[in-house]
Amino acid sequence: MDRDEFIDTLKREGYAEIVTVTRDPNGAVDDHVHPFEAKALILHGELAIRIGTTVQVYRTGDVFHLQANESHSERYGPEGAQYLVGRK
Repeated sequence: MDRDEFIDTLKREGYAEIVTVTRDPNGAVDDHVHPFEAKALILHGELAIRIGTTVQVYRTGDVFHLQANESHSERYGPEGAQYLVGRK
């Protein structure tokens, strides 16, 4: 899915806030929650998300989805990560 298609999908699904997030290479964010639902398209790099004991790795072109208040941690690959995310 390309960027424009993804933005159209987010809008159809009611994601009013759409932002681009850039994370540093080999960075990490420990367990946390967001008060919003998030759906994102990886534009560049690699992102590993851990929810409970499950780790899922996302790379360029992949889409991930997190529910509001879902506890998770994040780890970024050697090139960092950039993703387009819709929030609602």
